[in-house]
Amino acid sequence: MYQAGLILEGGGMKGIYTAGVLEFFLDKDIEFSSCYGVSAGACHMCSYLSKQKKRAYRISVDYIGQKSYCSVESLLKTGDLFGADMCYGLIPDYLDPYDYEAYKKYEGKAYAVVTNIKTGGAEYMPLLDMRKDIMAVRASSSMPLVSKNVRIGDKLYLDGGIADPIPIRRSIKDGNAKNVIIMTKEEGYVRPPAGAAQLAAIRARYIRYPRIYELMKERHIMYNSTVQYIQELQKRSKVFVIRPKHKSSVGRVEKDVEKLKALYQEGYDDARNCYDELMKYLDGAERK
Repeated sequence: MYQAGLILEGGGMKGIYTAGVLEFFLDKDIEFSSCYGVSAGACHMCSYLSKQKKRAYRISVDYIGQKSYCSVESLLKTGDLFGADMCYGLIPDYLDPYDYEAYKKYEGKAYAVVTNIKTGGAEYMPLLDMRKDIMAVRASSSMPLVSKNVRIGDKLYLDGGIADPIPIRRSIKDGNAKNVIIMTKEEGYVRPPAGAAQLAAIRARYIRYPRIYELMKERHIMYNSTVQYIQELQKRSKVFVIRPKHKSSVGRVEKDVEKLKALYQEGYDDARNCYDELMKYLDGAERK
């Protein structure tokens, strides 16, 4: 296990790129002492830390055609585009069982990044017992407008990407001198401002939680400044980034299985192609 941080950006179904990278890490037995998952990154992180090969891939493609997994019908009936009962109950407990015991053997620290909808602040919830803490993963993955607010304790949460899409600063604050970041947006990507229609919908939906509107209005500024910060760290060899080289046609909600398979393979191939460089970067990191 490398004493280093692993940071996993979200991106909806584009996160299957991350699943491909993590699959290569599993093949090479690459482990990190601290892992931070945002939205889809948090979901794929779970299968990576339980060391269940191809599980993240299967979950991304095997159920995509089922209405209870992802559909407008699910959104209208339950308030969640991605059906919570299926994604966080039926799949991990019955259809593609999650190895809870294997996860307990992970000796590092894992966090799901969530957004507190009242304060607008990012919170980094430790995943200690996946049976109980799966709610934090669900909250991290609950995209605004197409997901219900998730209650944990007496607080309500949404997608962690709203408040901290790439938590590199948190990882550094936690003492990780070396960090590997897996991003789902291609090189050169610049996030545009949210459209007027989206912002109007956000304002109406979260009228009791104005911080969500404020965050979404300024989201592009925060995201782009974070990417710029990461680029500065790259120049000084302070971080190692794996991300798509070209724009993908995979949407945040993608139904084309062949596109998903191709992006997964792209992630695996990109990780394999930079393996030697990655090992050189991690060479100075203490191993446990």
